[in-house]
Amino acid sequence: MLQLWVLSTLPLIHRVIPKAMGPTHYRQLVVILYPEQMYLVLEMEQRKADHQKPGWQLTRCAGPLWVAMSALMRMYWLASIWPSMTGVDVISVSLGGDPMALFNDSVAIGSFHAVRNGIVVICSAGNSGPADGTVSNIAPWQITVGASTMDRQFPSYVILGNKMRFKGESLSTEALPNKLFPIISAADTKAANASVGDALLCKPGSLDPKKAKGKILVCLRGDNARVDKGQQAALAGAVGMVLANNQLSGNEIIADPHVLPASHINYIDGGAVFAYVNHTRYPMAYITHPTTRLGTKPAPFMAAFSSKGPSTITPEILKPDITAPGVSVIAAYTEAQGPTNQDFDKRRVLFNSVSGTSMSCPHISGIVGLLKTLYPTWSPSAIKSAIMTTATTQDNIKEPLTNASNFKATPFSYGAGHVQPNRAMDPGLVYDLTPNDYLNFLCALGYNQTQIAMFSKSPYKCPNPISLANFNYPSITILALNGSTTVTRTLKNVGSPGTYGAHVQNPAGISVFVQPESLKFGKVGERRTFKVTMKVEGGNKGRDYVFGELTWSDGKHHVRSPIVVKPN
Repeated sequence: MLQLWVLSTLPLIHRVIPKAMGPTHYRQLVVILYPEQMYLVLEMEQRKADHQKPGWQLTRCAGPLWVAMSALMRMYWLASIWPSMTGVDVISVSLGGDPMALFNDSVAIGSFHAVRNGIVVICSAGNSGPADGTVSNIAPWQITVGASTMDRQFPSYVILGNKMRFKGESLSTEALPNKLFPIISAADTKAANASVGDALLCKPGSLDPKKAKGKILVCLRGDNARVDKGQQAALAGAVGMVLANNQLSGNEIIADPHVLPASHINYIDGGAVFAYVNHTRYPMAYITHPTTRLGTKPAPFMAAFSSKGPSTITPEILKPDITAPGVSVIAAYTEAQGPTNQDFDKRRVLFNSVSGTSMSCPHISGIVGLLKTLYPTWSPSAIKSAIMTTATTQDNIKEPLTNASNFKATPFSYGAGHVQPNRAMDPGLVYDLTPNDYLNFLCALGYNQTQIAMFSKSPYKCPNPISLANFNYPSITILALNGSTTVTRTLKNVGSPGTYGAHVQNPAGISVFVQPESLKFGKVGERRTFKVTMKVEGGNKGRDYVFGELTWSDGKHHVRSPIVVKPN
């Protein structure tokens, strides 16, 4: 069956084509789909600087272009079918890309129509951390999920010849004989035509088998895949690998199904191993076979790869919304490829350990399914509010959540916090929103009628005036605060009658006042509105973002909202 898709030159396509084909300039793209084949017909622009002539170009999709265009077509397909979905309650979207304006974002457009029909849409925040401003899937009607660890590890110890032990993680099936082996920095096994930097990273073709054979190599994390480093070490004849984190990865260690005995250790321990190797005449080491440990502490902490806020498109909304387990998650796995997802891996497994926000996203999707079953009449925004306002910002030793480098994390990493499913089943109060509220949000962004029509599907008249600060989101974000400002929020009772009192943790240098200080609810569905005034104290002008929180509590329920302020 032949299918034709005619796609305009949206920014998403401009990102996909050059990355897969090299620099290309075109006006229009036609995609021709045959069974298991894809062709692109590009209408080229004339570019004198590139000696490019106008006309049409036919390209068969293969390799990276096939992967990129397949993902792109899935996104356009989803956007086209979302509005007509019936019998669907939850959509879990473990895909994303660079953040872009919502009217250019097919996932944002498609998910809006799903939410308008009562379907909850959960999206991955992305794996582009730890840099700030990397979060994707930033639409306020989506639940955007970051990734954090859990209290389970697969420890594999690196034991040095001087008796020092370092705990790493691994899921290697291969085991070393019970004896010490020579250990060497991968940089010292570099091939003649390779750079020291590439060899240290254990990149393909960078290692000399004459130098690596029979040894344990210490490879540095970065650039190429973790499991590929082990494959390169194995191809060079190494008997094992110690994978040491770089500084950006910090304490984040991941249990991977390496093809040889291996252990992944953190940045500080990696420095100690490199020091031993580089300052010992005959360095020796052993790698223990991995085991399973439950109830580990501290946990959770944020994954280094988890994309972070603030949103570069809509910084007025805190993203991500929530974090959930996304490191070394065991799940059913396809037998169409090996557990490392690499061409060289011919092994096949029924279950695998995978890390990424693509793994944390389904955790939230499952919790949403539970809430949908318990409360089938709740709106998608009420379910999001229940998940966000009951989350925790502490780990299992009652300390603040940290990032992978052991520094205190912020809401730009975890949103409202780490999910707590049992508490989400009884949130007490929720912040509710309607599809029209989301359309008003687009109006407040300054979108024109043509852009808004992509979401409304019919003419929509924007109210006037509109305040983004008063958007009834479960978090409060204020940008460029100069002096003071007041925002309004409305809470809806979904629990038993009661009186809730306001408790504030002020952001540094910001005074927060809530009026009224208590809210009384007599029945389910009752709504109460309150105002929050934030005032910059004398010495806080021009500082970076600061964070606080507002909690409404009746003694049983604790309805907590992050407060994010950027003083002017």
